[in-house]
Amino acid sequence: MGVVVITGANRGIGLELARQLAARGDSVVAICRKSSPELDGLQGVRVEAGIDVTQDADVHALPERVGAEPIDLLINNAGLLEVDSLGNIDAASIRRQFEVNSLAPVRVTAALQAKLHQGSKVAVVSSRMGSIADNTSGRMYGYRMSKAAANAAGKSLAQELRAEGVAVVILHPGFVKTDMTAGNGDIGPDVAAKGLIARIDELALESTGRFMHANGEELPW
Repeated sequence: MGVVVITGANRGIGLELARQLAARGDSVVAICRKSSPELDGLQGVRVEAGIDVTQDADVHALPERVGAEPIDLLINNAGLLEVDSLGNIDAASIRRQFEVNSLAPVRVTAALQAKLHQGSKVAVVSSRMGSIADNTSGRMYGYRMSKAAANAAGKSLAQELRAEGVAVVILHPGFVKTDMTAGNGDIGPDVAAKGLIARIDELALESTGRFMHANGEELPW
């Protein structure tokens, strides 16, 4: 059992991660802007709502909101997807996605760094849409760019935190049926979460900084 902190835990993949980790005995702290009945109903989960990971004051308050115990696992899961193409580029939309998808994992990890310890793990839930080598369809500029930046951030976190004995993994959950994808996808959040947890469980300092699919495949940058 360990202390797990999950951002964006009120629905979708974050909710299912909280459910499965709590069910196996982990002590879960669920971070979200607004809770949900499903999250509030989970046993073994402490909900810390009213936290926006793009806002300075909320991020600075995280150490106190999370509590005094050391963190064994930090999952940076909060994400934002807004559809675009060359014909309808919206700079404000791209900035919003960078704030949530790229900057938030760095800001949250930095805010909680003092609570990590040798043997702790950090996961960045990214997307294979952030892979430059894997991009064969274009479009989705804001999402692709922000997730590529998230991948770069995860790699830097892995390098910097290695000296503290903290391992980092960058994860693609698969094409998951959630509100974010308007219900489209190949798998449900339960299957995605199970795969993500398996990848986190097998993470070690020797494998820190990898970009992994939830199914165990290593993805190209």
